[in-house]
Amino acid sequence: MVHTLGVAVVGFGWMGRVHTQAYARVRHHYPQLTLVPELVTVAEEVPGRAEEAAAQFGFASTTRDWREVAADPRVQAVSITAPNFLHREIGVAMAEAGKHIWIEKPVGLTAEDARAVADAVARAGVQGTVGFNYRNAPAVEAARELIASGEIGTVTHVRIRLFSDYAAHPEGALTWRYERERGGSGVLGDLASHGADLARYLLGDIASLTADTAIFLPERARPTGATAGHSRASGGELGPVENEDYVSCLLRFASGARGVLEACRVSVGEQNNYGFEVHGTKGAVFWDFRRMNELGVSRGTSYQDQAVTTVYVGPGHGEFAAFQPGAANAMGYDDLKVVEAYRFLRSVAEGTPHGATLADAVHSAAALDAMARSASSGAWADVAAGA
Repeated sequence: MVHTLGVAVVGFGWMGRVHTQAYARVRHHYPQLTLVPELVTVAEEVPGRAEEAAAQFGFASTTRDWREVAADPRVQAVSITAPNFLHREIGVAMAEAGKHIWIEKPVGLTAEDARAVADAVARAGVQGTVGFNYRNAPAVEAARELIASGEIGTVTHVRIRLFSDYAAHPEGALTWRYERERGGSGVLGDLASHGADLARYLLGDIASLTADTAIFLPERARPTGATAGHSRASGGELGPVENEDYVSCLLRFASGARGVLEACRVSVGEQNNYGFEVHGTKGAVFWDFRRMNELGVSRGTSYQDQAVTTVYVGPGHGEFAAFQPGAANAMGYDDLKVVEAYRFLRSVAEGTPHGATLADAVHSAAALDAMARSASSGAWADVAAGA
């Protein structure tokens, strides 16, 4: 029997829109769902933005105060897509109100924040899904299975890159993202959080690391009005960029493997250049987000001069079959969020977690905290065991 689940979206910038579109599409791709999302309310403090969302997507009501969502009996589940500094307060409040939560990474400003939300979810007995969308790519899931099966031998080392130009323009507005109090870390929370999650998803726990960070654009103009996404501002009062544009990090895994993680938000000429290369004693596997549905795979017994084959993922890999009928029919970024929505709704329906959880967010945040400590001290830092 199919039931409806009253959902709300808190924060309607770009990511709030992505979550809403995923709710709208999820039954198209997963008709077997027994819980159908019903858009009950949207909360957004920018005047007029919630009303625009309701008119476009059909939310039944709007509010400028997220606390009204926590108190709304029509709402059973909430997407939390507000700025980072609000994640802890909203996440804990929604869980304590008995709402299931789908929350964007990095889940607060620190591992302590992520842990507070995770603990609140556990105490309330609700489900919590986290927006680590890149692990949902069928090619990434296929890579994980290939690594776990031993087809490339024992993993020796990995390189993970996340390069973007979204903050490269010198007129990029000084939004909350660049402020320590509201944004927390910079590229650590935004991009390296995904990298830390991918590293652990593919290779297991990170034991220790050493990191270096830098700010390359030290000042930006303050915006004169509401912003969404990565807005530009010129002519306004200049203010300091308080968090890092760049991070490079050496990783030591509990397995003994080694790794390199590098992320930058001001890489001119790079548009979402995200990916990884995993090397083992018998082969390797390569993934590039810009060719999201392909894997480069090297395996065999040649060792030297061993060829790399391009594998096009298809219906037998991950959630691909819910979107396309045959290999090499491309999936896209928004599809990964539909997968995430499905796993969230399935978690609520079955009472069992599916997909990335708050525990995964805590592990990622612990790695980010270790990176920050290492960058400050210049020394290796342990990643909190059992984070």
